[in-house]
Amino acid sequence: MIYKVIKTLTQSGISDITIVLGGESVGDFIRLLGDGSEFDARFNYVYQQRAGGIAEALYLTKEIVQGHKIAVILGDNIFEDRYKEEVEKFRTTNEYECMLFLKKVPDPHRFGVAEVNEEGLVINIEEKPKKPKSDLSVTGLYFYNEEIFSIIEQIIEDVGYSDRGELEITDVNNFYIQRGKTNCKIIDGFWSDAGTFETLIKSSNYIQSKNQK
Repeated sequence: MIYKVIKTLTQSGISDITIVLGGESVGDFIRLLGDGSEFDARFNYVYQQRAGGIAEALYLTKEIVQGHKIAVILGDNIFEDRYKEEVEKFRTTNEYECMLFLKKVPDPHRFGVAEVNEEGLVINIEEKPKKPKSDLSVTGLYFYNEEIFSIIEQIIEDVGYSDRGELEITDVNNFYIQRGKTNCKIIDGFWSDAGTFETLIKSSNYIQSKNQK
């Protein structure tokens, strides 16, 4: 999976990559991936001591990537498409502060669900709603402007960690949404989060079918 995730970034024009690792397999990942030269990229590594959430993992990269616009991708998300045009536009303009990548799904109640207005701006995200207001799932790919770390600090101060002990990325996204400058891209190609046995099989079957072609 980690190879597919890295390829999504490098083939979208991103070569300066910080990887957040946790658990006991840190050394295995570093030995596998090295310094990034195999991928025509540069890798830095950060260690997350416990499962404190995506936003916490992102905040741990502050000393390395602060002052830059960034893309965040979750390590269990498999994307078919590449996003070079979206990366370049976000990098070179200040039209939007945040960009979320959405996918239409048949079972939105399993995901964070986004509402999008007529102007194409995201106006709300609801986590695993019983009655979803749309069929647009929030995937594990996000673009943030240079203010991301001050916003996470604001979330820590105002909201804190959730009941499950995590600093929630949805709180970060909703903070950006409230500022009225969160754009979205509704993706066409295959997407899956391979975080369950079912979705891992789905992702594996997709990758196998692509390799056979």
